[in-house]
Amino acid sequence: MLYPLLAASIPPTALIAVVVAVILVFSLILVFMSRFRRCPSDKVMVIYGKVGQNKDGSARSAKCIHGGAAFIVPVVQAYEYLDLTPISISVDLKNALSRQNIRIDVPARFTVGISTEAGVMQNAAERLLGLKLQEIQELAKDIIFGQMRLIIATMQIEEINTDRDKFLEAVSRCVETELKKIGLRLINVNVTDISDESGYIEALGKEAAAKAINEARISVAERNREGSIGEANAVRDQRISVAAANAAAVDGENTSKANIAQSDATRRELEAEATRRAVIAEKTAEAKAKQEAYAAEQLAEQARADRELATQQADVIVKARIEKERMELEAEAEAEQARRLAKGEADAIYAKMEAQARGIQEILSKQAEGFADVVKAAGSADSAVQLMLVDKIEELVKIQVEAVKNLNIDKVTVWDSMNGKDGASTTANFLSSMMKSIPPLNETFKMAGLQIPAFLGTELEEKKAVEAAQTAEPEQKA
Repeated sequence: MLYPLLAASIPPTALIAVVVAVILVFSLILVFMSRFRRCPSDKVMVIYGKVGQNKDGSARSAKCIHGGAAFIVPVVQAYEYLDLTPISISVDLKNALSRQNIRIDVPARFTVGISTEAGVMQNAAERLLGLKLQEIQELAKDIIFGQMRLIIATMQIEEINTDRDKFLEAVSRCVETELKKIGLRLINVNVTDISDESGYIEALGKEAAAKAINEARISVAERNREGSIGEANAVRDQRISVAAANAAAVDGENTSKANIAQSDATRRELEAEATRRAVIAEKTAEAKAKQEAYAAEQLAEQARADRELATQQADVIVKARIEKERMELEAEAEAEQARRLAKGEADAIYAKMEAQARGIQEILSKQAEGFADVVKAAGSADSAVQLMLVDKIEELVKIQVEAVKNLNIDKVTVWDSMNGKDGASTTANFLSSMMKSIPPLNETFKMAGLQIPAFLGTELEEKKAVEAAQTAEPEQKA
């Protein structure tokens, strides 16, 4: 009855508004419930998108939640899960170089997982979100390989083989530090066995076994010696007791001091014999123990010598081999550089000489063409040569004049007796001879292979004839 009355009293518009409001509230509740996510205990929920800012004001890349729940804002936020299930990684390290330059094999198995530590979990969200399990294993394996090689390179084989706790502690410390950078943590490390190709670790085992065996033998010899000495002492005490009883019986039965003396002598002989046997047994046991100890020491020294030999081979021979290869590579590089420099210089010289040859060939070709034109214009080769020499005769005469032009005669002293030839003075003859020392024009033409023109040659001949006649007249008068 009440509901119909209320429905009748409420206006239709108000009723519609109430229904719409109820529907909106119910929708908001459904949306809130659908976007409210709870994080399982074996996972890390990573919320990304607009998730706030860091302390320095920069935008946060992701928000990580382990345990609990969170509301995922629609549109601006999304979420994914990181699985916390442990990951087992088999690391079969081969040929790792130790501090002694000996390569060893260290097979191991690592168990890692996503870290729930605050800062490390953030690294996992930034670097591992969206990766498959196989990809995470490969990434972790690469980091583990590098760190194990680094640790082995800083340790000696004796430390790795004997002090496993120290080796595992170093591996755990270094590997976990690097794994935290990508959001992982190290759960467990198990090194199964360590071996090397050179047999160094096997030699160390044999040395330890030989030492233990020798110590056991020495202990057995000492126990045998103590047993022999105790047995000898017991026999001696027994004989002494028997001898004393016998002596007391003889003393009571015999009244003769001779018998007592004989009994004492017998007792002393028995004591001496017992002492001798005890000393012999003791010395024999001691000698046998020393012999076995010396044999054990010999085996230990031999093992130590083998180890020293292996160490020297690793320290000296390997270094020498590396140095040899380095020197060979440097020599080959220098030889290759020298060959390339020589080839470059040879190519440059060849190009230069080829260019010079082409230039000379071009000059000679042009000169030959010019000579051919001169010969063609002169009519013959001889005429062409004479024509060219005539063209250069001025320069030839100039060169002759230049030969005496620059003679620097500061002073010439001539003692003239005025008895020169044909009434000429000695000074005149000197100057005339000096001028005649210059080759005449006719001689210049001859040296050039030419003939002086006829008119010049006729005048010279007439001049020579006159001079000859003047020379002959005084001779006829005489």
